[in-house]
Amino acid sequence: MITLTIDSLAFGGNGVGRCEGKAIFVPDTAPGDTVRCRIRRNKGRYAEAELVEVIDPSPLRRTPPCPYAGRCGGCQWQHLDDAAQSDWKARLFADTLSRHAGVDGGVKPFVAAPEPFAYRSRIQFKCRQSENGFVLGFYRKGSHYVIDIDACPVADRRINDLIPQIKAWLAASPAPQQIPQVDVAVDDEGALRLVVHQIHPADPSLVDYLRQLALREGLNLFLQQGRKNTLTKLHGDENLFIHPLGDASQRLAYGPGGFSQINLAQNRRLVQAVLEAANLKGDERVLDLFCGMGNFSLPLARQAKEVVGVEDYSPSIAMARYNAEVNTIKNAIFHACDSAEALDDLTAQESFDLVLLDPPRSGAYAVMKSLQRLKVPRLLYVSCDPPSLARDLKPLIHGGYRLVSSQGFDLFPQTYHTESLTILERTSA
Repeated sequence: MITLTIDSLAFGGNGVGRCEGKAIFVPDTAPGDTVRCRIRRNKGRYAEAELVEVIDPSPLRRTPPCPYAGRCGGCQWQHLDDAAQSDWKARLFADTLSRHAGVDGGVKPFVAAPEPFAYRSRIQFKCRQSENGFVLGFYRKGSHYVIDIDACPVADRRINDLIPQIKAWLAASPAPQQIPQVDVAVDDEGALRLVVHQIHPADPSLVDYLRQLALREGLNLFLQQGRKNTLTKLHGDENLFIHPLGDASQRLAYGPGGFSQINLAQNRRLVQAVLEAANLKGDERVLDLFCGMGNFSLPLARQAKEVVGVEDYSPSIAMARYNAEVNTIKNAIFHACDSAEALDDLTAQESFDLVLLDPPRSGAYAVMKSLQRLKVPRLLYVSCDPPSLARDLKPLIHGGYRLVSSQGFDLFPQTYHTESLTILERTSA
C-alpha cells in the first residue's frame, strides 16, 4: 500500500502520481487528490494501481451523479466536475499532438458540450439471465460481468424511460438466456429503434415472441443473430433520421447496424465547423473518405461542385445514396470500397481540391502516403482518437503540409474521449 498525490491525468482517464520517480496510474482519481492505493501491475518504468481510499480530495472532485460510477466501465470521469473535464481534455489533446506529431501552436479552444448528461442517442445494453432474474446494463470495468442498471445519466431521456419496459419484455421472453445485448437508439424526430441480439442457434419461439411484442407495442424492432448481415426486421420503420444542419432542411437516415454520432447536438456543431473550414466557393471537387451515410458529404455537397464519398461498409453507402436522393442532392457520388484503394483509383482520373477524412478510432495511416503523393491543396481530418490522429499527422506535416488549426470537441462527456477537427494546407509543390 502506498500514499500518492495525483498530479495529472493521462490519456485513458487514469490519474497519475509518482512514487520514487516512477509514474503510478490510478483510476477514479483527480489532480490534487491525496490517495492511498495498491499496486496491481508493476511494468518497470511505471505501475498500475487500484484506488483504496481518497485521503484528501481535490477541489476538482465531485460525488459522481451516477450510482454505478466506478463500477460500470462506461464513464471514467464522473468524479470530475464538468469544467475540469473540459480543461483536461484540452490539455491532453494539445499534449498528444505536441509530443507525437511535433505540433507547436495552432490548437484552438476546446468546444465543450452544452449538455454533459442525457446526450447519448445510441446505447448498447449488455444482458444476462442470472439466478436472480434478467439483468440489463453495462459490463463492470475490466470484465464481462453485467452490472444491472435502472437508468444511465448520459443516455437520452427517452432511452432511460424505456429501460424498465425493455427489462420486463425480455425477462418475459421464452429464452431470455439467449439475449446477450440490446441496442437502443433515438433520433432528431422522436423515433426510437431497438435491435435485440440473439445467440445462434436461434430459438424460434423467441423470434415469434419478439415479433408479437413489436406488433403489440408498435416498436421499431430488429433481430441480429451474429454479424450485421444477419439483421432481420421484425416490425416497424427501418430508418432513424438526424438533422446535421440543425433543422429539417436536411434529413439524413441511418439504418440498424449503421453509424451516426451518439451526440447529436455536438455533431451539428462539428458539421458546422467542417463547413466553415472547407470554405467552399461552389467550383470545388471534394473527396470524403470514410463517409458513412453522408454526415459531412451531403452538407458539403450543397456548397461544392461535386462530392465523392467512399466507405467500405456497403449498407452505409446505400444509405448515403438514399440520403442524396431524398434530399435532392445530385452532385454527390458514393462508392463502396476501401479508402486507400479508392484514393489511388479516383485521383488517377481527376483531381480534388479538398479531401475530408473521418476514419474509425484506428485512424487512416494506410492513406497517408497516397495523400502526400497526390498533393491535394487542403485536408480536413475529423478524428475520434488523438493518438492515431497524431500518428497520421506526423508524415503529413513532414511531407509538405502545414497544420492550420486543430480543435477538440467534447462529444463524450464523463469520459476521456475527444473528437477533433484538424485543418491542413499544402505548402510545397
